[in-house]
Amino acid sequence: MQSRLSYGVIFRFWAPLSATWLMMAAEGPILAAIIARLPAPEINLAAYGVSANIAMLVESPIIMILIVSISLARDEDSFVKIRRFTNVLNIILTLAMLLLLLPPIFNAVSVNLMQLPPDVAELTYLGLALMVFWPASIGYRRFYQGILIRNGQTKIVALGTIVRLAMMSATGLVLAQVFHTSGIAVGAGGLAAGVLFESLAIRLLARKAVAVTCNRKPENRKLSYKEIAWFYYPLALTSLIGMSAGTLLTFLIGKSRMPIESWAALPVVDSLVFLFRSFGFSYQEVGIALLGERLRNYRELRSFGLIIGTASTVALGILAFTPLGDLAYQYLYGLTPELARFAIPPTQILVMLPFLSALYSIQRSAIIVAKKNAEVTISTLIEAVGIFLPFAAMIWLWNPTGIIAAAAAMLIGRLLAAGYLFRPYNLSLREATIRHKTM
Repeated sequence: MQSRLSYGVIFRFWAPLSATWLMMAAEGPILAAIIARLPAPEINLAAYGVSANIAMLVESPIIMILIVSISLARDEDSFVKIRRFTNVLNIILTLAMLLLLLPPIFNAVSVNLMQLPPDVAELTYLGLALMVFWPASIGYRRFYQGILIRNGQTKIVALGTIVRLAMMSATGLVLAQVFHTSGIAVGAGGLAAGVLFESLAIRLLARKAVAVTCNRKPENRKLSYKEIAWFYYPLALTSLIGMSAGTLLTFLIGKSRMPIESWAALPVVDSLVFLFRSFGFSYQEVGIALLGERLRNYRELRSFGLIIGTASTVALGILAFTPLGDLAYQYLYGLTPELARFAIPPTQILVMLPFLSALYSIQRSAIIVAKKNAEVTISTLIEAVGIFLPFAAMIWLWNPTGIIAAAAAMLIGRLLAAGYLFRPYNLSLREATIRHKTM
């Protein structure tokens, strides 16, 4: 009988992944701080937030390829098939980005649908043009990160993210200080360069993990493309729905009170909250990799995850409900005092999100290991509806500022999604217990 996981083992596996997510979360504050110190900060921050949201929506179908790599890349045959599957998705998403840049399509989205002011729409177009290869770079990177995590090489994943953060920061600073480009060029160009260099670095650093995977004894039953697609499509749909919710909020803010200020402040608030949520986000891959057969390690992983969630929410609360928050927004992000004060109330509303992110990761990892991926998709759909309807109701009934309505709707949506997952999560645990007793 195998011994149970210790907190030390879990921490050593989780810490590099957490550092990876934390460094990715630092992208927003770094770029926002540079943009806020350049000319026309509000308009450029707004365009940066809109273009990043649209690019992330396009990339959303490829994000979960990491879970496919962790779960299904067992030998050379499965590795090659999942790689081909990933490459096809990358090509499709790149074509989607190019189509979005066609003037008639872009105008229909930005002007007719989102009702962006002309100056914000013009800058948003530039941002999307600079990020045209963003989805493919993300897909390429996530595939090889999954191979590394499956082979326990989480430290290498963190090393790749160091490359990303360094290249993103260097590109942003060069564009701002040497070429004196606009804030949107700094933000979008920095993001695009960072993830491109990270994907290339991860491919080089994953050579040993790829060799180990391809030299592993092949299984009797080969993985089919149909199996990959059936495993992946609920996960892709989950990511697409989740990203759509954020993009939908961006659209709806245009119909709310103080839209320009809300568009400018939302990416800043989101990036700060994401710093604290990153500790919980990184825990999903830990659960998928370490839960083990019949979910035998779930108690230890659950306890450790709840500790992470509680600590990160307390830390965010200290920042949000003390003068430290105003200082962070003014001196770290470079916001004006007025915009900093505008950002504090939504930050306070979102203070529970780090805990909910950790809880959500615990639930989802157990459900995915039990191959109940459709339940994850349903929960994300519930979250999206739980964001849209409260936002629309608040705008109609009380007319708050767009960012206040967005923050409250995000919290309600995540609470509803986590609440829904308790049933399939508990069912997965009971089924695993029954299988264990019958062995």
